[in-house]
Amino acid sequence: MKKRYTSEEKTMILRELLENQIAVSELAEKYKLHPNAIYKWKKQMFEAAPANLSKVSRNIDKLQQSAEKEIAELKALLSKREALIAELVEDNINLKKNINGDSLMKNGLSRR
Repeated sequence: MKKRYTSEEKTMILRELLENQIAVSELAEKYKLHPNAIYKWKKQMFEAAPANLSKVSRNIDKLQQSAEKEIAELKALLSKREALIAELVEDNINLKKNINGDSLMKNGLSRR
C-alpha cells in the first residue's frame, strides 16, 4: 500500500530539499518516494506560492488595521481617563480650599 504524506510532511521534505540542498534522489531514497513525487510537490508549492503570499499580505494588512483601530480606541480611553483625573484633581483642590476656608471662618479667622 502506498503511503500518503500530509501537507506538513511534504513541506518538511521540500524544506529539507531547498534549505539543505540535498539531492532529490537522496530524499526519495530516504523517504521511500519516487523522485517524480518530490518534483511534483515542488512544482505545486511554487504554483501556489503567489496566492499564498497574497493571502499572507492581506492577513498582515487586516492585522495592522485591527491594531491601528485598537490603538485609536486605547488613545480615546486614555484621553477620557486623563480628563476624569484632571476633573477629580480640580474637585479635590476646590474641596480642600472650601474645607480650609470653612475651618478658618469657624475659628473666627479670615483667610487673608
